[in-house]
Amino acid sequence: MSSAESNFSAWLRKADHDLLNIENNLTAKDIPWDTVCFHAQQVAEKVLKAFLAHHRRDLLKTHDLVALLAQCVNLDHTLSDLETDCRKLTSYGVAARYPDDLFEPGETDARELVSAARRLRTRILALLPKI
Repeated sequence: MSSAESNFSAWLRKADHDLLNIENNLTAKDIPWDTVCFHAQQVAEKVLKAFLAHHRRDLLKTHDLVALLAQCVNLDHTLSDLETDCRKLTSYGVAARYPDDLFEPGETDARELVSAARRLRTRILALLPKI
């Protein structure tokens, strides 16, 4: 296995860990919705980076999913319809981790973001070799 392939599978493993974190949190008595939102963003970020790593592209050191998606769209234009999901998810890479009196994500936000992350993950995985 080449280092690029190994790297892409490592990104997918990390994304799977974030998804597992979401699933575990959703079974909790008291669900930390901000944490669920953060991990949804992380699933999407790591899956996009896996796609780029598979295609041997340099990875931007960013949490901006729209910027990462733009790189992916250069490789496969059919991914362009994921931009709305990426826009929703992007702000939760940072905002959900810190206290903010004006913004505290709730259940509706979290469930919407988890759905967006799963849609993105499904689309990207369909374009990658099975590992």
